[in-house]
Amino acid sequence: MRKKVRFHFKLKSKHLLVIMTLFCGSCIVATVASGSSSSALQGAASFLVVPFQKGISGVSNMFGDVKNSLRDKQDVLQENENLKNQINSLTEQNNILIQDQTELTRLKELYDLDQEYSDYPKVAARIISKDPGNWYDTFMINKGSNDGIHIDNNVIAGKGLVGIVTEVGPSWATVRSIIDDSSNVSAMAVSTSDNCVVTGDLELIDEGKLSFEQLYDQDNKVTVGERIVTSNISEKYVEGLFIGYVSEIQQDPNNLTKTGTIVTPVDFGHLKDVFVITVNKQDAVDKSEDASDEK
Repeated sequence: MRKKVRFHFKLKSKHLLVIMTLFCGSCIVATVASGSSSSALQGAASFLVVPFQKGISGVSNMFGDVKNSLRDKQDVLQENENLKNQINSLTEQNNILIQDQTELTRLKELYDLDQEYSDYPKVAARIISKDPGNWYDTFMINKGSNDGIHIDNNVIAGKGLVGIVTEVGPSWATVRSIIDDSSNVSAMAVSTSDNCVVTGDLELIDEGKLSFEQLYDQDNKVTVGERIVTSNISEKYVEGLFIGYVSEIQQDPNNLTKTGTIVTPVDFGHLKDVFVITVNKQDAVDKSEDASDEK
């Protein structure tokens, strides 16, 4: 049996392109030379050239689609970047509005506090430093003796008593707040005028509370919710400064006095601005006595 001989031709695409180009060129020359069109030649040309043209057209379309796709992707990326910029701008504007709202609320509280204690002369001051820790138990303000501030001036903020001035410089002063462990404030219940002592407790302030002791409430009229203010018998605090509300109360073992806790209206974790009452307790007493003498 005879073996069939098979011939395999492997042409690279660039060689095929050269051959087709030469063939097409020969056909064109032959057509021009003869002055007439040959149907056979046209058929062969159509057979070879048309697929080639379709291939080139397909490749061109493919590149066009890729180009359009890249352009669309670039447009999407640019749009995404624009949206990010808009979000960042809106976020910044929103933060500014929140800060402005917070500042407005704080200033309104200061205004209301100023009106509530309008009988006392006051100087507004800003806190510039404080002792280490989470709470403003001891801090420094940016006003001092040049602004009429003296040692033992009372300090208020938010809706109540903050503390007392312990040191004074020309343009600064140090304040010890009523939450400090060494603080003691002579206070009284508003409804009964029964006296007690409010003491600082840095552990209790985690719950937003102060403690009180030595409350003489023989008639058991002081209950939860009672308002506690500075007492008229206090040596260093002017009368009537709001300290807080009674939140717990219990009888002492001696059955004579009571102890408990007070919820303070002042946020001792986020103080910023305060009012300093520039008249001391003794000054207020002397002024009151002078007014009585004049009558």
